[in-house]
Amino acid sequence: MSISKAILDVLEQSSWIRKMFEEGIQLKKEFGEKNIFDLSLGNPLLEPPEKFKKKLIELSNSDEKGLHRYMPNQGFQSTREKVANSLAKESNFPITAEELIITTGAAGGVNAILKSILNPNDEIIVFSPFFVEYLFYIKNHNGIPVIAKTDENFFPDLSDLSKKITKNTKGIIINSPNNPTGVLYPIEIIEKIGEILSSKEKELGTEIYLISDEPYRKIIFDNKKYPFIFPHHDRSIVVTSHSKDLGLAGERIGYIALSPKDKDKQVLYDALVFSLRTLGHVNATAIMQKSIEDIQEESVDINIYKQKRDYIYDELIQIGYECVKPDGAFYLFPKSPIEDDAKFVRILQNSKVLTVPGRGFGLAGYFRISYSVDDWVLEGSIEGFKKAFESIK
Repeated sequence: MSISKAILDVLEQSSWIRKMFEEGIQLKKEFGEKNIFDLSLGNPLLEPPEKFKKKLIELSNSDEKGLHRYMPNQGFQSTREKVANSLAKESNFPITAEELIITTGAAGGVNAILKSILNPNDEIIVFSPFFVEYLFYIKNHNGIPVIAKTDENFFPDLSDLSKKITKNTKGIIINSPNNPTGVLYPIEIIEKIGEILSSKEKELGTEIYLISDEPYRKIIFDNKKYPFIFPHHDRSIVVTSHSKDLGLAGERIGYIALSPKDKDKQVLYDALVFSLRTLGHVNATAIMQKSIEDIQEESVDINIYKQKRDYIYDELIQIGYECVKPDGAFYLFPKSPIEDDAKFVRILQNSKVLTVPGRGFGLAGYFRISYSVDDWVLEGSIEGFKKAFESIK
């Protein structure tokens, strides 16, 4: 076989999300689209703001010279300035265009970061449960993923984190609000993570990056405030996309922001720009960059996601499921009523409800629900959740 062994191994493991997606297609063919309640995919439901659509029409009719030519790989100066100004205002931290790079979504940004900082066998710590692609990204750049635990609220276990940091630790990825739990890490946790990293750097004589993956940063409920990482660790990197907050998942547009406090930020910045080229991303598309310049303060209506969260959470709790109430994003991560989460997901599937086992996110014994779906899907799933729960009593 001429295919890379590493790629073949990944294909063998496959993704639980992809498996459920493919099985969902078959079930919908067999029983009809309206009879299968698919809560397996984290596909943003809400459409982009009207300002985005108007800007897109304006750009398509624009006679601006150079709009479609090559640009600096880090993005248009005007886009970086406007995004940086908005981020500085939001975070209350002095981010400028010189610390900002426009990327092909958060996935493109994370891969550029890992390619830029990792030597072979360097370690990156992620907290379980995690977005499974992190493991593939880390291995793709010759790094070693190290899994740290979370507590009963899905907050990072700081004691376990401290034990997992070694001389080979190059970075830590946090994802808050989190996929798959929807949990928002409180500022106290962020502060303590920063303290642990600073302490370990001194103890080990190393430098460790704190990487915050933030595609759900603006989808937060109950008036909670987002705790930015910049004040808590000098080697901080924020990476995000507009897939969720602006409903632009298919456009793959996002950015990386470096902390101005990082003494080596210019070398890192140059490395990131080079990595974008070598990974083939080169730069985010011109039209998308221009289209987001003036809508950084915009967002989809997060109250719609909040209403969906409240509905499905309340219904599941009433049935008897155990679940930490999410603070944001559009996921629930209930505890499986039986130890084998994959088996319970199959039981749900027999009741025509599609979810994803927690082991697909590095934490068995739970399952993920995406409530980024039409109301009829949520409402129709309740009977299946009841039936599955009662069947294992």
